[in-house]
Amino acid sequence: MNKSSDSKVMTTGRKVLFAGCLAHLIHDGLSDMLYIFFPIWQVQFSLTFAEIGLLKTLFSGSLAGFQVPAGFLASRRMGEVKLLLLGTLLTSAAIFMLGWAAAPMVIGCLLVIGGLGSSTQHPLSSSLISSAYPDKTERRTALSTFNVAGDFGKLLLPAMTALLIAQYNWMTASRFLGMLGLMSVVVIFLMTKNMGQPSSMNEKKAETAALGCFAWKGNQSFWSLSMIGVIDSATRMGFLTFFPFLLQEKGAQVSLVGFALSLVFAGGAAGKYICGKLATKFGILRTVVTTEMFTTLCILGILFLPLEPVLLLSPLLGVALNGTSSVLYGSVPELVSDEQCKQAFAIFYTATIGSGAVSPFLYGLASDMVGIKIAVILIAFVVLLTFPLTLRLRGKFI
Repeated sequence: MNKSSDSKVMTTGRKVLFAGCLAHLIHDGLSDMLYIFFPIWQVQFSLTFAEIGLLKTLFSGSLAGFQVPAGFLASRRMGEVKLLLLGTLLTSAAIFMLGWAAAPMVIGCLLVIGGLGSSTQHPLSSSLISSAYPDKTERRTALSTFNVAGDFGKLLLPAMTALLIAQYNWMTASRFLGMLGLMSVVVIFLMTKNMGQPSSMNEKKAETAALGCFAWKGNQSFWSLSMIGVIDSATRMGFLTFFPFLLQEKGAQVSLVGFALSLVFAGGAAGKYICGKLATKFGILRTVVTTEMFTTLCILGILFLPLEPVLLLSPLLGVALNGTSSVLYGSVPELVSDEQCKQAFAIFYTATIGSGAVSPFLYGLASDMVGIKIAVILIAFVVLLTFPLTLRLRGKFI
């Protein structure tokens, strides 16, 4: 009886993990494929860099701003599985409809809808997987697998987008990837259709904890770590928005731009592992300072070097850009109590994703005023503002 029960739990866990990983792969892939579209939209619709940045902000801003409401809606109204399905359907449908968008205003509206749909993915998938794996060791492994699935999406879908655009056009690419997302909704539904709705153990307690996200003040060390995360996220999203434009200035075609982005995302996936090992061996603060310094050097190298060395540098940039973030969010539990941990993660993710949403528009304004090269130099040196913030974190980590 016990063996049968354990086997059922394991099967349910695997189904939930597969569904969560597929959702993460699709949402992250669809989000990052937008970087391929930006240079094309700029030419087709005669957009400024600020307007390109605003398009990215519309998607990322709605994604960031509705994560907490998505959690409320899932726990109080719809349930996690239904809302995750609805969110994936919404994002996929928005990307599919982009294939018929004939004006920047329509594109902007569809990106807001897509961002709203994607706001459900991170909190709900993580929650479902955590609930499906009660054992801490198994849960850690499952969440790590879930995390890597997003990196595979960032690696595969932008490359697929670039190939489709090179073969056909951006509208066809958008429709194809939207269809791919819609098919994933069917798969996720089939994986989760027999799952019972997770019981809310104590709704009042959950509501109090959620409201605590806004009431809790935390401590200075946590806020310093969060500010480092804000600067790191703003740098990553800001630079990646303009990376395709820098490549085009060096003579890269759309397919090569997609390949270079894939190299960055592949480096990012490896960076989570590499920087995690470095943090364990040399310490969190030394790793953060080293990776942020390396980020500055890589950005400057990509700005001034010719195309071939830039392609060689792209995966190294990915290691620095993505590896730092994994070290930062992995350090949050060490700065707060167990009771504050969920609230701290909510604040940390909202702040970092929010800064990543706003930065493309702000750096786009700077590009229009002083030129893209000066704006990218600004991005490179803003990263160094993280150094004084590390002073408050000395002695806080084991």
